[in-house]
Amino acid sequence: MSAVEKPMQDESRHDESWFAARASRGVQGLRAYDPGHDLVAFRRKFGEGLVELGSNENPYGPSPAARMAMLDQLHSLHRYPDPLGLDLKRALAAKHGVDVAQILLGNGSHELLMQLGQVFAGEGDEVVFSRYGFAVFALATQCAGARARVVDALPRTHATMPLGHDLDAIAAAITAATKLVYVANPNNPTGTWFGREALVAFLARIPADVIVVFDEAYAEMADAPDYASALPLLARHSNLVVTRTFSKAYGLAGLRVGYLLGAPGLVAVMERVRESFNVNGPALAACEAVLDDAVHLKWSLERNAAERAWLGEALQQRRLRAFPSQTNFLLVEFGPDTSLVEAALIAQGVILRPMGGYGLADCLRITVGTRDENQRLLDALDRVLA
Repeated sequence: MSAVEKPMQDESRHDESWFAARASRGVQGLRAYDPGHDLVAFRRKFGEGLVELGSNENPYGPSPAARMAMLDQLHSLHRYPDPLGLDLKRALAAKHGVDVAQILLGNGSHELLMQLGQVFAGEGDEVVFSRYGFAVFALATQCAGARARVVDALPRTHATMPLGHDLDAIAAAITAATKLVYVANPNNPTGTWFGREALVAFLARIPADVIVVFDEAYAEMADAPDYASALPLLARHSNLVVTRTFSKAYGLAGLRVGYLLGAPGLVAVMERVRESFNVNGPALAACEAVLDDAVHLKWSLERNAAERAWLGEALQQRRLRAFPSQTNFLLVEFGPDTSLVEAALIAQGVILRPMGGYGLADCLRITVGTRDENQRLLDALDRVLA
């Protein structure tokens, strides 16, 4: 049979492994980001009875001004959004005291963290981050084809910051092959943080040719006297990058908007891989609006802090270890029966986040909800523990 007459190959035989073998080396060993449970299915099953405490969402929602801004955008949905997002960038520049050229917008900070790996790391390079650090750090490293140097976190027995980043060990792990360092402050999923003195000392040890990324997705929620953001140090360290999000404190998780602050040169290079119109029009308007409503933000943050303390104490009374947190969630140790506890809570319509993927299989992460949600969690938990 000639080549012309040769039957067409059955493409149905091309399964995932076939395509994976043709992917780039970094993607071949990559596992997709795990979003947790199928919440849509649970919403259909439990309806209003569902208690969603697994995704670190802000239960109080965004400023009413955000809703009004989005409604004003509905008449122009047939138009592309501002490709540069300049109005939002100007508002952010004014808020943080930086130049517009130092800001890059993203489809959530997740996209920006991935792009940092894509742009600044590759095969033969190393990326350093802490064990129990945000899952996207490992994903970004693997996708870029770089090698991960995972530094052990502080032990559970640490007096003040169990499971926290060991900044001295992270700095010591940097080699000539290191291109990126990822740090989360506060950190997801542990809730841990560090202050200005530790931050300054850490940055002083980072070589000038290594880019260090501070993921500060939960920064607005941190109210501990010893917490410090890296933002004030941007002017002193051109290799410093800070990422923030509108998903947490501002209550706009459904719009997926994050932003990066760094040196203008770094932002200019990152712009080369930014997808066109990566932030939609209603989202741009809503984010700009929430920045003007400091009253709603303060109200929301105060309630989160109060409920975090109340829920933490209630869990401790039940002889459950809730680790220190400066976020809107608590990492809680349930012991060897963690999976059974989680399954029993799911059966009652209470959804928490399992931590096996982080190497913390004996823990669950609990989003701090409203008082009603937190009480319903505790009532269900009491039935399980009994």
